Amino acid sequence: MEHPPSRRGFLTLAAATGALASLPAFTATAAPRRPTELPPSDDRHRLWWRAPADEHSMIEQGLPVGNGRLGALASNDPGRELLLVTDATLWTGGLNDTLDADGQFPYGRADFGSLTLLARLTVDLLDHDLSAVTGYRRTLDLAQGVVTTSYVHSGVTYRRQLFVSRPDDVLVLHLEQSGGGRHTGTLTLEGTHGETGGEADSFAGSFANGLRYGAAITAHGSGGTVRVAGPHIEFSGCRELTVLLSGGTDYAPDPSAHYRDPSRDPRALARTKVRAAARHSVDSLLRTHVADHRALFDRFGLDLGASSAGQRSLDTWERVRARADDGATDPELEAAYVQFARYLMISGSRGSLPMGLQGLWLDGNDPDWMGDYHTDINIQMNYWMADRVGLPSCFDALTDYCTAQLPAWTDLTRRLFDDPRNRYRNSGGRTAGWTVAISTNPYGGGGWWWHPAGNAWLCNSLFEHYEFTASRAHLEKIYPLLKGACEFWEARLITHTLPGTSEEVLIADSDWSPEHGPLDAKGITYAQELVWALFGNYRTAAALLRRDAGYADTVGALRERLYLPVVSPKTGRLEEWMSPDDLGETTHRHLSPLVGLFPGDRIRPDGSTPAGIVTGATALLLSRGMDSFGWANAWRALCWARLKNADNAYRLIGNNLRPSTGGGNGTAPNLFDIYQTEPGRGIFQIDANLGTPAAVAEMLLYSRPGHLELLPALPGAWAAAGSVTGAGARGGFLVDLSWRDGKPTEVRIRSVGGTMTSVGYAGTSRTVRMRPGGSVTIRDLVR
Repeated sequence: MEHPPSRRGFLTLAAATGALASLPAFTATAAPRRPTELPPSDDRHRLWWRAPADEHSMIEQGLPVGNGRLGALASNDPGRELLLVTDATLWTGGLNDTLDADGQFPYGRADFGSLTLLARLTVDLLDHDLSAVTGYRRTLDLAQGVVTTSYVHSGVTYRRQLFVSRPDDVLVLHLEQSGGGRHTGTLTLEGTHGETGGEADSFAGSFANGLRYGAAITAHGSGGTVRVAGPHIEFSGCRELTVLLSGGTDYAPDPSAHYRDPSRDPRALARTKVRAAARHSVDSLLRTHVADHRALFDRFGLDLGASSAGQRSLDTWERVRARADDGATDPELEAAYVQFARYLMISGSRGSLPMGLQGLWLDGNDPDWMGDYHTDINIQMNYWMADRVGLPSCFDALTDYCTAQLPAWTDLTRRLFDDPRNRYRNSGGRTAGWTVAISTNPYGGGGWWWHPAGNAWLCNSLFEHYEFTASRAHLEKIYPLLKGACEFWEARLITHTLPGTSEEVLIADSDWSPEHGPLDAKGITYAQELVWALFGNYRTAAALLRRDAGYADTVGALRERLYLPVVSPKTGRLEEWMSPDDLGETTHRHLSPLVGLFPGDRIRPDGSTPAGIVTGATALLLSRGMDSFGWANAWRALCWARLKNADNAYRLIGNNLRPSTGGGNGTAPNLFDIYQTEPGRGIFQIDANLGTPAAVAEMLLYSRPGHLELLPALPGAWAAAGSVTGAGARGGFLVDLSWRDGKPTEVRIRSVGGTMTSVGYAGTSRTVRMRPGGSVTIRDLVR
C-alpha cells in the first residue's frame, strides 16, 4: 500500500525548487507560426533501406519518429503500415514506498511500474503486398525529421511521409501517388491495455494507479471516401490520404497532486488536437514541423571526411555490415551515426519526461528493466551528448524531471533510508537531504536497491550543464538539489584512520561499487570521487549565487578531509574498494572507479594529476577490456579520449557499429544499439546510441572551465580533413573547428556566457578573451 507524503511537506520543497508545473505535459498549446518555405536537405543526413521492417522485429528494424513526448516506431510496409505509438508519461506503478524484507525497494511492473505502449495504428492497403511492388525504398531524413516510403505498384509510384510535429502535437501520416493510382483500405486504432468502449477514431483508459490516458485519430482523403465502419475507418479510391493521431495522459509534474492533473481529459484533448491539425494542409503541417526540428538540428555540423562512391551506393544496413566485413573506415557513416543520435535526442527529449533505458520507443508493454531511469550510469550517459552536440535545450527534460521528483525523493529518504534492514543505511543513525534508488520512476518512486551516491552523480550531471551553458537560471533551479545532496553526505560520511598512520579521513559508509563486488564496502572509489566533485560543484554554485556562505565553508572543510583513491601496490591499478585486492571481475562492464576520469575531471593526463594516479587509472581501464556491451564500450571510448588515446577510442566506436546478429551486441538494422542479455537474445538500450557520439565529440574537443584542447584524440581515420561546428564547451562556449592532415587550421570560439579561456593544441596554448555573446577566430595556433 502506498503512503503519500503530506501535501504540506511537498509544497514546502516544491516552493524551494520551483518544481511545480516546471515540466510541460500533454496540454493545449498555442497556434504555431506557419512557415511558407521548406528548407532543403542533403544526402549526408539521409539514412535509407531497401526493405520495410518485419512487424515482429520492430525494435531492430522499425524507424523511430517523435516530438519529444509522443513517439512511434514505423514498419513502412507497403501493404500494412504498423505504427507502435508511445507517450513518455504512460507509466504504471507509483511511489513504491513499502520496502522489501531487506530494506530495499520492490522492483516489478505492478509496484515500481513500467513505461508502456499507448497504441497500435495499422493502415492496411488493398493489394499492396510487398511481393506486388517494385523499387521499394524507405528513408529517414535526420535533418528534416521525416520518414519517407516509396515504391511502384501497377505502374504507379506511391509515396508516404511520416513525422511527429511538436508545434501541432500530432503524428502525421500522408499517403500520395503519381500516375493515377488510388488508395483503398482500412485504418485501425487500438489501445494496448485491453481498453473497452472505444470508438473507431479514439479510445480512453486508466491504470490502477489512477493515471488516465487516451488517443484519437482523424483521416481525410481527396477524390474518394473516408468513413467509419465498425471498429475501423475505411477509405476507398483516395488519390491522397492524410492520417492524424494524437494522444497522451493526465500526468503532471506536481507531487502534491500525486503527479496527476485531474482537470485534463486525455481523449478529449487528443480529439481537439487532431481536429485542429486537420484544418491545415499537410504541406503546412510539414513546413511547420521541419522548421521546428531544424531549429535544433542545424545547430551542429560534423564532417569526418569523405566516403567512397561504393560506400554511398549501399543502403544503411549494407554499409554497417560492409564496414565490419571489410575493415574499411566509412567516415560519412560514422558522422551520420552521430547525427542519428542527435535526431533521437530531438525526437525523444523535449517537453516531457527524459529518456530512460529505451528512450521513447517500445515494441510492447514489457520493456526490460521497465524502460526505467537507471541512476548508476544509464540516464547520465543519455545526456552526456546533449551539450556537446548543440542540443542544450534537450537537457532540460532531465533537469525538470529531477526538480519535480525532489520532494518525493527527499520524503522517501527521510522516512525509509535508515530502515534497520537497509544494508546501506547511515551507521551514525542520522539522515538528511535526499538520495535515490538505482532505478527511479516518474512518481517519485525508487526500484531495486538504494543508491546513495546516485544523488551526487545526478547533481554533477546537472551542474556540468551549467558549465556548458553558463545559465544562471539553470543554476538557481538546481541549487536545492545540490544543497540537499550535500546535506545527505554531511550526515553519511564517517571518520576513518588510515592504517599505519594517525591521519583521519572521511569516507562513504557501506555501499556497492555498481554493479560489482562486495555489497557492504566502505570508502568505495565510486562514491569518494562523486562526492568530491559534488562538494566542489556546490561551493561554486553557492559562490556564484551568493547563498549559504557558511554552509559552503562547511562543505569545503568536508571536501578537504575526503579520502581519495590510491593505486594498489598489488595490481598496479587504481583501487576500486579502498583495498589493494581486486574484489570483483577484472573485465567488469562498469567503470565505476573511473568516474574521476570521465565524466569527472579530477584525473587528467596533463600533469596536474600525479602521474602514478593516471598510470593506475590507465591500467584499470586496460584491464576492463576493449569489448563489452554498447553502453560500456561508449564509456570506455570516453575514458580513452580523456587519456588522448585516439586508436583505442576509435576502436571502441567501431565495436559499437558492428552489426548485431542473433541478438548479439552491436548495431541493429535501424541503428538502435542491441544489448545481449543471454545467448540468442538481445534488447534495445538507447544509452549506447547517445553515449557513443559523446565520445566522438570528446575526441575532437576537450573542455573544462578555463581551458579548451583541440583534437585531443583525433584518429587517423578522420585526420585527412574535417570540421565540426557548434560543439559545446565547458566554460560557456561554442566551438567551430576545422582541420587538415591531423592539425587544426581554424577555430572560432563563440561565447554563450564565457569570457576567457585558454586554447591548446599539442603543447601550445593561447589565452583568448571576449564579451558574452562575442567570438574569437584563431587561424595560426599551429605554425
